Amino acid sequence: MTVAQTPQALDFECETGNYHTFCPISCVAWLYQKIEDSFFLVIGTKTCGYFLQNAMGVMIFAEPRYAMAELEEGDISAKLNDYEELKRLCLQIKRDRNPSVIVWIGTCTTEIIKMDLEGLAPKLESEIGIPIVVARANGLDYAFTQGEDTVLAAMAHKCPKEAPQVEEEKQERNAITKLLNFGRQKEEVAAEESDYADHPPLVLFGSLPDPVVTNLTLELKKQGIKVSGWLPAKRYTELPVIEEGYYVAGVNPFLSRTATTLMRRRKCKLIGAPFPIGPDGTRAWIEKMCSVFGIEPKGLAEREAKIWESLEDYIQLLRGKSVFFMGDNLLEVSLARFLVRCGMTCHEIGIPYMDKRYQKAELALLEQTCHEMGVPTPKIIEKPDNFNQIQRIYDLKPDLVITGMAHANPLEARGINTKWSVEFTFAQMHGFTNARDILELATRPLRRNNSLKDLGWDKLVKEEAKV
Repeated sequence: MTVAQTPQALDFECETGNYHTFCPISCVAWLYQKIEDSFFLVIGTKTCGYFLQNAMGVMIFAEPRYAMAELEEGDISAKLNDYEELKRLCLQIKRDRNPSVIVWIGTCTTEIIKMDLEGLAPKLESEIGIPIVVARANGLDYAFTQGEDTVLAAMAHKCPKEAPQVEEEKQERNAITKLLNFGRQKEEVAAEESDYADHPPLVLFGSLPDPVVTNLTLELKKQGIKVSGWLPAKRYTELPVIEEGYYVAGVNPFLSRTATTLMRRRKCKLIGAPFPIGPDGTRAWIEKMCSVFGIEPKGLAEREAKIWESLEDYIQLLRGKSVFFMGDNLLEVSLARFLVRCGMTCHEIGIPYMDKRYQKAELALLEQTCHEMGVPTPKIIEKPDNFNQIQRIYDLKPDLVITGMAHANPLEARGINTKWSVEFTFAQMHGFTNARDILELATRPLRRNNSLKDLGWDKLVKEEAKV
């Protein structure tokens, strides 16, 4: 006989520790590949340049479209003309690369010396004839993923306010539309357009790889929901039209600034949904869209059940085990909810920054999931103090700790299984079809331990420890 647990409310704390995350200018690493006709100019010191060189080191096969505008002592003491120097660099970028947009990434130094990038950009933009987007994605922010949030919030201001006359031609040029309609007659496409429900325009925001964008667009299409555009688009020239009254929805938990900008400045209506991470989150995300537009969802329960069935080999490794999040990339709540659904217990969710309004639906789904799975709700600690966290890890002895790179090796040396949180940031993990990739990452340390046990290495380690 099992006794049903009394539902527990989520417990929030704040420890005001240091932020142990990468610098947000690292968002350049994935955004320059997503926005194909862009160029990123990072305005900072040599340290910023060294950091970006290391962050980009893994992307040796991608042609980088970014550069450093290195500030010297003369710039910091305001003895040189910032405008002329930035103009020289932007003209060189225009001559060499001819991008559709130049994104200025502000750093800690430009913040501290109060460099007026927003004042310089409009004048220079009109002079060189290329749009300039100013994003202060500096290390004074909370977490490295929020660099993308800053860039998208700045880019939201550049979205067209009304549909141009040549909208049909623009749709034909759109890469996603081309892909979806590849090899089909115009008559077929026109007939299919009538299958969409009559609902207000919907724009999704968040940078995802193109296959994932296509996948989520198709999932909504099956329910009769048409996606009017994505922010960011594959090309800057294809930014979505955003008019007052449009509906918007995010795909990542770290985009609260973009959501606020779209609501306050562009007068959009935000759909507060859980994020499409894991089969449960994806189903809840689609169902929320359907409920907002008055559509009855079709086949989602069967689709989710089929995905869970295909994941059973991984779930067997996780069922009954515990996980602890130290806090790094703001994906912690969504990942914890998914792993709890897989049968794990989550002791604690550390998170650098929590916007409870933007993550309200995700937090509610986490609470509901814990109740349904019969496990205690995790404690959520904003801006955790890592010293205190490590003491709690020693006491709780979790089976898996998901942490930033700084603490992984010290914890491994003490016999605690870890997984780098940055790997989840760069993994394709949204939608029904990518849930397997999340579990591939989460179970890797456990599978490695099982392999070592099969080889007898665990006994050898114990004997060496005695010596």
